[in-house]
Amino acid sequence: QVQLVESGGGLVQAGGSLRLSCAASGIIFSINAMGWYRQTPGKQRELVAVISSGGITNYADSAKGRFTISRDNAKNTVYLQMDSLKPEDTAVYYCNIPGHPIYRNYWGQGTQVTVSS
Repeated sequence: QVQLVESGGGLVQAGGSLRLSCAASGIIFSINAMGWYRQTPGKQRELVAVISSGGITNYADSAKGRFTISRDNAKNTVYLQMDSLKPEDTAVYYCNIPGHPIYRNYWGQGTQVTVSS
């Protein structure tokens, strides 16, 4: 069974940085694209960043230039480096396997990011 364990969230001031990690198990990590999503109450989960199995990255417009997604296949871990954080970045952040035929709609516990103004 797949496990996605997000960590690294916290409370930071606007302009600060956080580095989120997602450790994955139960999948062949290296062949799967991985994504970071975020959600606030009453809103749909939105894609923040995605990285393909080959390392190609894409970002939401809101994240472009501030966030960097990366992966370490040896550690089965995907990261989201978040710089220049804004209050509107406040959300629960989840990693996901968007292209997986079984687990594309599986979500872990998420990690809370709160950015104060």
